[in-house]
Amino acid sequence: MNNKMRCVLAILLAMTCISVNGEDPYLFYEWKVTYGTLSPLGVPQKVILINNQFPGPRINGTSNNNVHVNVFNQLDEPLLFTWNGIQQRKNSWQEGTLGTNCPIPPGTNYTYRFQVKDQIGSYYYYPTTGLLRAAGGYGPLTVVSRALIPVPFDKPEDDYTVLVGDWYTKSHTELRSMLDTGRGLGRPQGLVINGKSGKGDGKDEPMYTLTPGKTYRFRFCNVGMKDSINVRFQGHTMRLVEIEGSHVVQNVYDSLDIHLGQCLSVLVTADKEPKDYFIVASTRFTKEPHTATATIRYANSKSPASPQLPKAPEGWEWSLNQFRSFRWNLTNSAARPNPQGSYHYGKINISRTIKLVTSAGKVDGKLRYAINGISHVDPPTPIRLAQHYGVSDKVFKYDLIKDDYKPTGEDGQDKITLGPSVINGTWKSFVEFVIENPGKSVQSFHMSGYAFFAVSIEPGRWSPEKRKNYNLLDAVSRNTIQVYPNSFAVIMTALDNAGLWNIRSNSMEKHYLGQQFYLSVHAATVSLQDEYNMPDNNLLCGIVKDLPKPTPFRA
Repeated sequence: MNNKMRCVLAILLAMTCISVNGEDPYLFYEWKVTYGTLSPLGVPQKVILINNQFPGPRINGTSNNNVHVNVFNQLDEPLLFTWNGIQQRKNSWQEGTLGTNCPIPPGTNYTYRFQVKDQIGSYYYYPTTGLLRAAGGYGPLTVVSRALIPVPFDKPEDDYTVLVGDWYTKSHTELRSMLDTGRGLGRPQGLVINGKSGKGDGKDEPMYTLTPGKTYRFRFCNVGMKDSINVRFQGHTMRLVEIEGSHVVQNVYDSLDIHLGQCLSVLVTADKEPKDYFIVASTRFTKEPHTATATIRYANSKSPASPQLPKAPEGWEWSLNQFRSFRWNLTNSAARPNPQGSYHYGKINISRTIKLVTSAGKVDGKLRYAINGISHVDPPTPIRLAQHYGVSDKVFKYDLIKDDYKPTGEDGQDKITLGPSVINGTWKSFVEFVIENPGKSVQSFHMSGYAFFAVSIEPGRWSPEKRKNYNLLDAVSRNTIQVYPNSFAVIMTALDNAGLWNIRSNSMEKHYLGQQFYLSVHAATVSLQDEYNMPDNNLLCGIVKDLPKPTPFRA
């Protein structure tokens, strides 16, 4: 085989789509994860690359595709990836967190194998170990509808991803050392759009090119570590069409707040004077906002963008009102042919209410974050492996977090306890989660394994009487929710996906220092209809490292 043929074969292996024995098509990716030196904010620093790219390559699939990602860890420390927003139906083995998986050791490889079952939408992936996320390693993951499923807008001329997030100029090892020694990270040094900050001086190369009169889809994700952001197009409005896999009522906006971990899609029509324009992103709720720009260029334009940038809104009340304007499109389909509104979540009886109160404090003089007084610590043996091998009692205790938490400390907060935090969920129950934020900054939370209905965000404290204000008709089904200062948010979901699922703060500092827990959901009887077997390539570590693998179940 000559060198040219080898190159062609390598490209085909890196991303191939085939159908096997009538199954849904397969996508195959091969990733080499390395360090490189880049200057996202103009300062050279060590960045994590995937196939020499930052951000990493786009995973672009169709509903029900099977995705295989062979990850070669060429870093100097263990590595895991999570697929933020992919529900991993019956398959928490592929979740890629330290509660579900052993990390990939340096110099080895591991293949993730998952299906984007009954999903569409805009998502992203990122590394979950050792604060590696601060060095990059993230990239877009998009899922489009099958050909026979109607989409509530005409096919756009092109489909662009826009990964926006705050950025630190310190290395991930320096930042990790700060957290390990009990300090906070402080403010990020800037913002990046697709790994670049943009000077906004008219000299930046265009990131996107538009043809006059055509309409384009832009998929935004806030991949940052600390800050909410606001995005807007200079001289153009945005028609919102999708939030985290749900088609929404298509309102038009001048700007949109996107909180940590959140993704959404807008349509923008190139109907203005042919010239350059800026996409503008800026941090929200900060004393001194950071701003980044990306240039969009009308084809054949030679006129620079105006230096006058559109301003961001002020205050979180504006943001709350915008959240309330987001509505599920009841008449349109998503991944399935039936309309989204055919699922009447508001008519389902609540079987359990779990109240979650966030807090911060010191343990042995070091900063920790907690939920209901428990600050999660990842045990050396992943929780899901401990369950599978029948050694849970040697690794963790269930339900350290109580459903109806009431702080009893003088300052309204109990002391913080460290330990693995796992809530036992009841299979196919319909659960109401109340998240209270008594702090002074906006928080954002992600639930893996599920989409939930974001039925309420209100100032103050929650009480059962607040249920009269819930949106029980057309709340958006999504996987992240923001909680404003001294406010609460309420989400609802049916626990119909067996496995172990991470509920976490999207703030990397808070997540790293314990503001997360796991939700364990298992059917009464073990069956492949409800949950897949542990993969044959699953990595082992901790106290199960040298144990024989349990016999797979077949029914």
